[in-house]
Amino acid sequence: MRRVLYPILSLVLLACGGSAASDSSDGGLKRYTVEVIETYPHDRGAFTQGLLIDKGVLFESTGRHGQSSLRQVDLESGQLIKGIALPSRYFGEGIAAVDNRLFMLTWTSGDGFVFDRNSLQRTGSFSFAGEGWGLTTDGATLIMSNGTDELQFFDPDGFEKKRSVKVTRDGKPVQLINELEWIDGLIWANVWQTEDILQINPKTGKVVGVIDASGLLPDGTVARPRDDVLNGIAWNKETDQLYLTGKSWPSLFEIKLVEQSVPAN
Repeated sequence: MRRVLYPILSLVLLACGGSAASDSSDGGLKRYTVEVIETYPHDRGAFTQGLLIDKGVLFESTGRHGQSSLRQVDLESGQLIKGIALPSRYFGEGIAAVDNRLFMLTWTSGDGFVFDRNSLQRTGSFSFAGEGWGLTTDGATLIMSNGTDELQFFDPDGFEKKRSVKVTRDGKPVQLINELEWIDGLIWANVWQTEDILQINPKTGKVVGVIDASGLLPDGTVARPRDDVLNGIAWNKETDQLYLTGKSWPSLFEIKLVEQSVPAN
């Protein structure tokens, strides 16, 4: 996925101080690791682009041309309950739920789709400029990432752009913002090709917390380490349970955060 970015990835990492989400002086951030509570099976054929739990139901969007889909999945078994495939010209991306609608982005076509939450039947479409990567909602607006340091906010009725914000860590831009989730007033974001998850203030774009989600899978588990990366954050707000997975991963994890103490200088 996104092979066009490989030649510039090293430049982006250097610009951010060694990883796509790091710099030299961010000691004020909250830092976390993750503890696995439960492990569930996940379809290795699912190139996960979006993950969400809405009213207790797990939904997932997948990517790749000819393999992109929107799915309702059984959490316990990892089995498909129902799904709808996108036409092969589309590369599926992030999803978000507003009321009884599911919104889904595509990568480079500038097209997005609206589906009925219950039937997964397509009910509408929308368009946007640039690339589509991650999508979430604060309940009133849709929040979209496009692979840069920018987050854009849209009205779900008509997809009119309301505002945008630049994501920064210690004043420096953070590129490659990918899959998104809205959790307790913060935007959580995967950073593509890293095992960092960022907690972002939606008003200022400032990173206020960093979650190190490394080590969830044993080395050698995925066939394509450059592609099959951590990507997928879901929060069940009714139960306050958190879930993580990745592209073509064999497992989906329920996790909890473990806050790390920062030594005094």
